[in-house]
Amino acid sequence: MSIGFWQIAIVVILVVLLFGRGKISDLMGDVAKGIKSFKKGMSDNPDSSDQNKDDQNNSNKH
Repeated sequence: MSIGFWQIAIVVILVVLLFGRGKISDLMGDVAKGIKSFKKGMSDNPDSSDQNKDDQNNSNKH
């Protein structure tokens, strides 16, 4: 049994009725902020890990 268009439509209508459009838009905004933060964190990690390796190598030389 596959999920049909009408089943998805009913679920969407129920979610809108339960939470309202305002809460859903706030939730989507929070999700977008989380994704941006995650991407920023992922792009910062390689740089900081390379720097940590350099710091460890320099401390071992002294």
